[in-house]
Amino acid sequence: MTVRTRFAPSPTGYLHIGGVRTALFNWLFARKHGGQFILRIDDTDAERNRAEALQPILDGFQWLGITWDEGPGVGGPFGPYFQSQRGQLYRDAVLKLLESGHAYPDYMSKEETDTLRKQAESQKQNYVHRGRDRTLSPADAVRSFGDKPTTIRLKVPENRTIVVNDQICGKVEVQTNLLGDPVIARADGSALYNFATVIDDLAMGITHIIRAKEHLSNTPTQVLVYEALGVAPPIFAHVPVVNAPNSKEKLSKRKMQQFMTPEVIALLRNVHAVPAEWTDEQIKKNENLNPATVAYYRTLGYLPQALLNYFGRLGWSLDDKTEIMSLDTMIANFGFERVNDSPASFDPQKLHWVAGEYLKSAPIEHKIDGVIPVLQRAGLLGTGVDREKIGKVVAACGDRLKIYADVLNYAAFFFRDPQYDPKAVKQRLHKEGMTQTLRQFAEVLQKVDPFDAATLEASLQTFSDAKQVKAGDINHALRVATTGVMIGPGVFECLAILGKDETLRRIDVALQSPL
Repeated sequence: MTVRTRFAPSPTGYLHIGGVRTALFNWLFARKHGGQFILRIDDTDAERNRAEALQPILDGFQWLGITWDEGPGVGGPFGPYFQSQRGQLYRDAVLKLLESGHAYPDYMSKEETDTLRKQAESQKQNYVHRGRDRTLSPADAVRSFGDKPTTIRLKVPENRTIVVNDQICGKVEVQTNLLGDPVIARADGSALYNFATVIDDLAMGITHIIRAKEHLSNTPTQVLVYEALGVAPPIFAHVPVVNAPNSKEKLSKRKMQQFMTPEVIALLRNVHAVPAEWTDEQIKKNENLNPATVAYYRTLGYLPQALLNYFGRLGWSLDDKTEIMSLDTMIANFGFERVNDSPASFDPQKLHWVAGEYLKSAPIEHKIDGVIPVLQRAGLLGTGVDREKIGKVVAACGDRLKIYADVLNYAAFFFRDPQYDPKAVKQRLHKEGMTQTLRQFAEVLQKVDPFDAATLEASLQTFSDAKQVKAGDINHALRVATTGVMIGPGVFECLAILGKDETLRRIDVALQSPL
């Protein structure tokens, strides 16, 4: 048997973290077994579908490296891969079920159904719908539906136990007497989810359905559809949902807004070129900028390999200690036996740490390529790019860079004039006697040659010894004068990258500043 898995997103919003985790599990399983991974777009919900949401989904998967063997832009032998284009397939299947006596047209009015439901409630019973027309013969059902189209329901067999042997959740049993006859097609012929997904999975030869646990409740109905069509269902594996950080609630855009701090919003304004007139609340409500979506992490410069590593570990483990693992390692070892059956909790801090581990080992040329667009979107670089200088900046930042956007937190001053922190200026630059000391050290700097970190550090130590001033005090004042802030790479590395002329100019400007 050739393993065939699928992921079938609805284009109702941007690519969600939980969806990516599910897609990744499908992809890993297919790759491990030498099978195929299919991407299908479940776009039958015309009221909620958004045309603008489809491309970000495709772009997000391509950026992450979750490639599909069949689907949009790729094609394949079982297309089309959009449910909205597969209507005839569903209509043919409905007719087949009517002809075999497994489905019937339901002509009961809403008023009749409401009356029966209220009667059940008054008797403190759950209402289980059984349409009065379910006793029609197959020939009469087909004839009636042809004369007067209406909703079509699946005929649920009575006094049966449906057993689902789930690869993660274990044995799940449901009594059919608790299931109402579900609508499988509307009067206009359009199919509902529980029916359309079965027809598509069957037609596309899907062997394993790996999806979120929230779909487990749909599975008994889908199993009945498979049975009615006379085929065995695929193997099911329902993965636990992803919860929001420190919460028992499912991860959502609303829950993730709490992590959009003023610092994060300021960073997003720079790296995403957010319109200046947008308020912080508008940024928080923008789907493309929400931490629950893949686009957010791509915008801030997370490496896609880091996201795949983290998402792969979100509810699955190689062992009890390995956190960092290559994609090849995940493919070789992925299996349902180590998928946790409890909800996974998303941890932004851990993801940030994983990202840092990947960026730490990335080649310097890749890091240069990564920070350039961040600096350009922030308006700190024009079309002329000095890769040598950027390389020096990246090297100086070292492990401070966890994601590419961190270059704005630690090194923006290399590409623009300092934006002085008033508190730092008061504490460090305007400390008693420091203005005069710094002016004198600027005279020493004019003669330093070569103007490199080691020589600069030695010069400052010699100067501080001679003046009997703490080297640390001069160091702090020098940093504030040339960078405007107290955080960043080592001060001597900063001066070397800025160069002698720019260093002296910045010191002069700082000493004349009214701050």
